[in-house]
Amino acid sequence: MNTLTAGMPAPNFSLLDQDGNTVTLQDFKGKKVLFYFYPKAMTPGCTVQAQGLRDVKTELDDHNVVVLGVSIDPVKRLGKFIERDELNFTLLSDEDHSVADQFGVWGEKKFMGKVYDGLHRISFLINEDGVIEHVFNKFKTKTHHEVVLDHLNEKA
Repeated sequence: MNTLTAGMPAPNFSLLDQDGNTVTLQDFKGKKVLFYFYPKAMTPGCTVQAQGLRDVKTELDDHNVVVLGVSIDPVKRLGKFIERDELNFTLLSDEDHSVADQFGVWGEKKFMGKVYDGLHRISFLINEDGVIEHVFNKFKTKTHHEVVLDHLNEKA
């Protein structure tokens, strides 16, 4: 796994959102984008992480940050996740993990003695010019939103 780092240009992705609409990085020119990868919609850890981001949307808006959650879930499951948890940001489907590969977040994982390939829980803060400003890779799901806000407040 060769994860992208701060200072590198973010790959220009094109993915379907929860409604089946195509979303690209270019759609957010002039805004910061929190591009966060999570393993699977509606699982306990991913739910807590998403709810945390949902609950601080106003503060993220104040920092000109748009949240885009990315998983390998199909579009239909993303819609159910948004509806069930009243999420107020966009979720993107990367079923073939091609964008995850570009960002370097698809790779070997271990769980209960099993080794498999999967999506790593890593977030990228992309600046207004499409450059990765910061990589969040050490956080707990329940405090992810706090770590992001702390970083944004330090930079403000």
